[in-house]
Amino acid sequence: MAFHKRPAFGVLTYFLIAFGLGAYFTFAAVQGDYGVFRRAEIDAERRALQAQLDQLDAEIATMENLTKRLSDTYLDLDLLDQQARDVLGLLRADEIVIR
Repeated sequence: MAFHKRPAFGVLTYFLIAFGLGAYFTFAAVQGDYGVFRRAEIDAERRALQAQLDQLDAEIATMENLTKRLSDTYLDLDLLDQQARDVLGLLRADEIVIR
């Protein structure tokens, strides 16, 4: 009685499918839409946008300060004089312009 060993195609197929699925999910976890690389890109973009937001907040605070200093309730005469010189090009009577 001769015993013939058949190739184990079922086991080989099972391991190939398992390896393929493992490779797919590993690739998706690293480079997919929700992967590690995308997460790093989102974090870098968040830091850049936060820096831009901080800069804009500082500019807004400066503008609010200037607006308050030129309002009817609180008038800063030095700032008013500076704005008149810069925007309107006004001079005092005792000043000389040299170009």
